[in-house]
Amino acid sequence: MSLISDNQHWSITPTGDARGYIKPHALNELWFHTGTKCNLECDFCLEGSSPSDKRLQTPKFDEIKPYIDEALTLGVEQFSFTGGEPFLAKDIVDILDYASKFKPCIVLTNGTDPLFKRIESLKTLQAKNQHAISFRISIDSPIEAEHDNGRGTGNFAKAFIGMRLLHNNGFNVSLARHMSKGENTTLVDKQYQDLFELNGLPFDTHIVAFPDFLPPGSLPSVPHITTTCMTSYQTEVQRKNYMCATSKMIIKKNGQMQVYACTLVDDDEDYFQAITLVESMTKQVNLKHHRCYSCFAFGASCSEM
Repeated sequence: MSLISDNQHWSITPTGDARGYIKPHALNELWFHTGTKCNLECDFCLEGSSPSDKRLQTPKFDEIKPYIDEALTLGVEQFSFTGGEPFLAKDIVDILDYASKFKPCIVLTNGTDPLFKRIESLKTLQAKNQHAISFRISIDSPIEAEHDNGRGTGNFAKAFIGMRLLHNNGFNVSLARHMSKGENTTLVDKQYQDLFELNGLPFDTHIVAFPDFLPPGSLPSVPHITTTCMTSYQTEVQRKNYMCATSKMIIKKNGQMQVYACTLVDDDEDYFQAITLVESMTKQVNLKHHRCYSCFAFGASCSEM
C-alpha cells in the first residue's frame, strides 16, 4: 500500500520519490484550445472529441484577445491553435486575423469539410500579407484504409484535398501521423513522401510523428519520472527544450478561461496553473501525467518551432 496521500501525488511518486519537474523560463509559443467539438469522432482521440463533446468549450474572440495581448508583452514568438477541430469555432477567422497581425500562427486540423468551408476566408487573410498562417493536417497512416478505419470512409482523400487547397494557395502545410511501436520510420516517411509527390505537394513536406497518447482520463502503467531521472538522463539543454518550459495552453473549461501547462494534459486539473499568463510563468510543472513520459522517452513535441 502506498504511503503517499492523494494530494502529494503531484510532487511525489507512489514510491516516495520526488517527481521530475520543469521550470518555465520563457513563453515562446502560446497554444489555444478551440474546444473538443469536432466533425469527426475517432476512438483514439487524445481529446475525446466528437460532434457533441463539450468537455472543453469553444472560446470566443473577445475571450482569446486578452491572452494574445498579454502574451505579446511576454515575448511570445508564435500562436498555435488545436482542438477538437478549430474550423468549427465560429470566431476562428477573426482570431487568426488578429493573432497574425503580430506573430506567425499554426492551426492543427483534420483538413476536411470545416476547412473547405473556410478556405475563401483564409485566402482573404493570406492576401493581407500579415505574419504567416501555417497548417498541420492529421493523416494517421499512409495507407488509406487504415486512416479511414479510424476517421471515417473518405476522410483520407479529403485530408489530401485540404492539403492541396492550402498549398496551392500559398500556405505552408505539414502533416501529423501516428507512430507505431517498432516501426521502420524511414519506410513510413517514404510512403508519405510518395503520396506528397502524387498530390503535387513538396517532397520534403514536414512530418510530425506522435506515439499513442490515449483518450482523456486514461491511466496506463508507465514509469514515473523522478528528479533523479531528469538529472541522470536529461541534460540542462534538454530540460530547457521541453514544451512546458517555453509554452502554455489556454482552454475554456466550465465557462472559464484557464492557463494549463501543456497541450497534452488538459484532462488533469493538477496542470491548471492560473488565470493569467504572468502568474502561470512562476509555476513549476511536475511530470506526473502519463503523456509526460512520451516527452521524456521519445522526445515528443507538439511544436514545430
